[in-house]
Amino acid sequence: MAIQIVLIVGPTATGKSRLAVDVAKRFNGEVVSADSMQIYKYMDIGTAKITKEEMQGIPHHMIDIVEPNEEFSVAEYEKRAKAIIKDIHERGKLPIIVGGTGLYINSIVYIMHFSDFEGSKEFREKMKKLAETYGTSYLYEKLKEVDPEAARKIHPNDLRRIIRALEVYEFTGKPISHYQKMSGMRKNPEYDPIMIGLNYKNRQLLYEKINRRVDEMIKNNLVEEVVNLLKIGYNKYGTSMQALGYKEIVEYLNGEISLEEAVEKIKKGARRYAKRQITWFKAYDFIKWFFVDDYKTYEELRENIFEYLAGKLKF
Repeated sequence: MAIQIVLIVGPTATGKSRLAVDVAKRFNGEVVSADSMQIYKYMDIGTAKITKEEMQGIPHHMIDIVEPNEEFSVAEYEKRAKAIIKDIHERGKLPIIVGGTGLYINSIVYIMHFSDFEGSKEFREKMKKLAETYGTSYLYEKLKEVDPEAARKIHPNDLRRIIRALEVYEFTGKPISHYQKMSGMRKNPEYDPIMIGLNYKNRQLLYEKINRRVDEMIKNNLVEEVVNLLKIGYNKYGTSMQALGYKEIVEYLNGEISLEEAVEKIKKGARRYAKRQITWFKAYDFIKWFFVDDYKTYEELRENIFEYLAGKLKF
């Protein structure tokens, strides 16, 4: 019998983490993160990582599991997350997957045809050296040539995903977007997914929320977090340090741009990322959208979601 899972998805800054904790408390669940940046240790502020206090005693999995200089593929995420989901279910609890990384969500919901493809460490190292010499944009332009569809979905600074997409093309002869389409046609029979999408009808309200979140990150010492990561010895060209919010602060620390410019770049990048997330999640035909700005209070939104879940969950 398929395992029932709840997925809470949507663009950044919509309150997914808070809702996941409340759903876990109400329906006896545990949370599995589906965020490709929150897997990294020591990167808390720029990834808007949930704090121990905010977890309210609810177990959270797939957070702080990788050193910032380590490789971590979608296939690895899939393997580990599925084992955790099975364990949560076997202990009589509800697995709640929460996050905004579309490929991580796909690896659970769909049968991913390329997930067993391990690729080549040598190829990845070669690509990293090219990025160090010519910049991430050089590889991004290469990706645009071989797989323009994937390039549209991947951030130009997301070195890890750019290399992965190039690697899949190099060794299978087919673009990664081809496999993603194939996977979308076959749902994983292991799971019975209930997917909740959080969003705003008024896009401007979402952008204002994103802007405020970035201001909070700066106030909470994002610059200091990046300084400490560099002091520890993490490479500024590494996958994690190329992430939105980190790359821009590195540019500021290098004297390439002012702090104000860095903040504006982060805000702009986050707004663009949110747009791509919305496009990605709209493709799921079984998603139930809840618009935050349809409700006067968070509590009202939460109760509506509880009601919806109560009608879907099999106890």
